[in-house]
Amino acid sequence: MLEISTRKIARVILLTREYGPDSPHLSDYISGLNTDEKVSLVALMWIGRDSFSADELEYAKSEARREATAPTENYLSGIPGLAEHLESGMEQLGIDVTDVEDNL
Repeated sequence: MLEISTRKIARVILLTREYGPDSPHLSDYISGLNTDEKVSLVALMWIGRDSFSADELEYAKSEARREATAPTENYLSGIPGLAEHLESGMEQLGIDVTDVEDNL
């Protein structure tokens, strides 16, 4: 189970699209998330880019926690296609983000 709300993921997607993945707006938002939320966000991105399957969510989260050597906002700012990976990860987990995106 993800330990970050769909609304927060949608916010990251929208900030990435509006300002770019290396934006201070996105960096500030991600840095304000708690550790569990950051771990879930990284795991979700990995699932979306097919580094892990949806069935491996818990393993992806443990790996994200274990491999966190740099601030999450710095790591994610260097990921091309971040918004698309997050959306793909949501789809693979069966979570519809479009309604939430439309309401932000």
